[in-house]
Amino acid sequence: MTCEVVVVGAGLGGLTVAALLAARGVSVCVLERESYAGGCAAPFDHSGFRFEGGAGLYAGWQPDGIHARVFAELPVPLPEVRRLAPAYVVRLPDGTDVRVGLADVAEFEMELRHHFPECAAAAVAFYREIGPIAEALRRSARRFPALATASKLQRLRLSAMEARTASRVLALEDKTAAALLSPGLSPRFHRFIDAQLHLFAGRPAAECAALYAAIALTEPQRGLYAISGGAVSLIDALTRSIINSGGTIRFDAPALRLADDDAGGRIAGVDLLSGERLTATRAIVSNLTIWDTYGKLVGLNRTPAAVRARLKSLRGRGAYVLYLALDEAAARRLPADQVLAVHDWQENQTDDPVAGAQLMFSATPAWDQSRAAVGQRAVTVSCLTDAEQWFSFHEDESEHEAQDQLALEKYWGRLHATLPELGAGVEVIETATPRTFYERTRRKLGMIGGVGQSLDVFGTNAVTHRTPLPNFYMVGDTVFPGNGVAAVTHSALIVADEIASPR
Repeated sequence: MTCEVVVVGAGLGGLTVAALLAARGVSVCVLERESYAGGCAAPFDHSGFRFEGGAGLYAGWQPDGIHARVFAELPVPLPEVRRLAPAYVVRLPDGTDVRVGLADVAEFEMELRHHFPECAAAAVAFYREIGPIAEALRRSARRFPALATASKLQRLRLSAMEARTASRVLALEDKTAAALLSPGLSPRFHRFIDAQLHLFAGRPAAECAALYAAIALTEPQRGLYAISGGAVSLIDALTRSIINSGGTIRFDAPALRLADDDAGGRIAGVDLLSGERLTATRAIVSNLTIWDTYGKLVGLNRTPAAVRARLKSLRGRGAYVLYLALDEAAARRLPADQVLAVHDWQENQTDDPVAGAQLMFSATPAWDQSRAAVGQRAVTVSCLTDAEQWFSFHEDESEHEAQDQLALEKYWGRLHATLPELGAGVEVIETATPRTFYERTRRKLGMIGGVGQSLDVFGTNAVTHRTPLPNFYMVGDTVFPGNGVAAVTHSALIVADEIASPR
């Protein structure tokens, strides 16, 4: 079989780039090893419940957002979304509930003053400072989506367009988010910021790139959304778009490796595990993680030494997830459907995500009855964990089951300690470990959420969509601009624009 572009992996990045290219008249074939699309975003169905693949918080759905830009080209409508207000609540160890992502900026500033009286003025000033910086970066990304690969001339032009904030942005390019935190901010406020950065950037303020932190921390105020039906609605819309535009998706079709052209040594296409070869006349796009792209498709023998060295230094995150059934009565006792609960905090204690210092509790919204029985909600509770510890040698499966049981007992206790109002209104349906995610997605060590946005992987240091091999690109959460559905969609737009300009 021959087509212009072969996409390996039907995750959201692969589906989006394929949908855009097909809509632009390019012949596309998507290869997916599973019998369904979605990758990490695919839902998990169990006992009549449909659980989200992530936290259920979706950015970029504003009229000028990345999803509107993409769907403006596609022959299918946008999925139905509703803004969450608040987007989520951060519950601090002292029991304080801070609402984040309110509909009005003044109301959010009142929230900060009320809950952080010890540093009220500094807390408000912090958000007022990062707001204009984040907006300037968003405007630059709309003008030139591939910011990480922009030339010096393009950067100069973008700086000229953002003259008011350009000097501040340039000053923060090599700084962590700690540079944004003034001495007048309390340890409680630091904890509030660190918890959110761990969730959205995979790093605390002391390690997270300042410019990425500015975007991540202000995105809730711009609006985070719930998708009716969950991420599967987006997956289905992109799948229909590819087919309606004449593209092809082949399920149960594991890719084995890139295929060389014997005549010229160039990449000719993709060899399948079945022995079939798909020829790509224009480009190949990998929606695998960066580790699996080189380790599986490219092969370490022809991966440049500099890339091999970088692969060793990059680190992703693991997650231990509880899938729960929540009674509606218990749901009404909670401060929000999404609660970022932080615990075990002391004034001089350093946050350790591997130790499970926070839990992300996410319930399906009351207005979406498609994912649970009447009177109940589907809930995911995500806990950060060290992925590698789940892949140590086990003589048999019982050792993994014992490790799973110990983790369940630990996080179940912490859940009730931080959210005591749940009471008996919540029940465990199933759990998932990094090994579970590996079995579902085949991502290295079952890692999720891309790579943490520290300075060595941000901005000009970012892993980009380009590879050392001509006409071979990457999309997904391990390349620029980072983690989250909106970022993955952005990465797909970058690759689609490079392969075939919009009509």
